[in-house]
Amino acid sequence: MAGSISSSDHERDLSKPRLYNPYQDLQVPSRNLYQLPTSPEFLFVEEARRQRRSWGENLTFYTGCTYLAGAVGGAGTGLVTGVKSFESSDTMKLRINRILNASGHSGRVWGNRLGVIGLLFAGLESGIVTLRDTDDVWNSVAAGLALTAKQAVKRYVPI
Repeated sequence: MAGSISSSDHERDLSKPRLYNPYQDLQVPSRNLYQLPTSPEFLFVEEARRQRRSWGENLTFYTGCTYLAGAVGGAGTGLVTGVKSFESSDTMKLRINRILNASGHSGRVWGNRLGVIGLLFAGLESGIVTLRDTDDVWNSVAAGLALTAKQAVKRYVPI
């Protein structure tokens, strides 16, 4: 590296001073610098056998994906609503403002609604996986049915 000097470098240093080059050893491939493993590392054997996300990762993943899908869909709905609300006397600045306001409002509403549904689904699915102690497609089916039943009860039964 920078501190190692061979005998030829040492002789050359005596006759003519060598200038410092900070970029001299930066062209080394990263494989030579780091011996990185190619497979994931697990502390316990039980973790290596499990091929599923944890309940917290599952909760975060489903909530984030459904919020994003709802926000994008709501923004599209708001775009259509904003375009429909144009008036003939509107300036371009006012039209853009209408579109942005409608898209932002609808995106937030739909994103929050679908995010909560994703949160409930992920919680139900993780609970069912824990109860059944298996990881198959029937956990997702049961979580979907339970969430549908919960939404139906919420809609039709006054509390």
